[in-house]
Amino acid sequence: MAVSIIIKRLVKDEAMAAQLAPFIVQLRSRATVQPGFLTDQTFSCLDCEGEYLIMSTWHTLEDWNKWMHSQERQAIQRKIDELLGEKTIYRYYEPIVGGIVPKFRPRENQQ
Repeated sequence: MAVSIIIKRLVKDEAMAAQLAPFIVQLRSRATVQPGFLTDQTFSCLDCEGEYLIMSTWHTLEDWNKWMHSQERQAIQRKIDELLGEKTIYRYYEPIVGGIVPKFRPRENQQ
């Protein structure tokens, strides 16, 4: 089942954005040829200037992890984090078939 990776980055100003752009282009162009890559999309936050989300969809979490931990990607990612002055935030999601499934906790016996 496909998984979506949400990547969050905060860009403080236009000068930083200009320096960041080539690294993002490198990541995106190299990701697209990785086994298991399906698609990606970048969003600019309308109410939080400088916040960007990338939603990257992969065939499996294992496919993403191979790319995520590759030396090639790590080298570029280090440069991005150094430029931004903070770590990039990652979250991993999978679709829920049939909608939201509630999670239940066992209740203690009530008398």
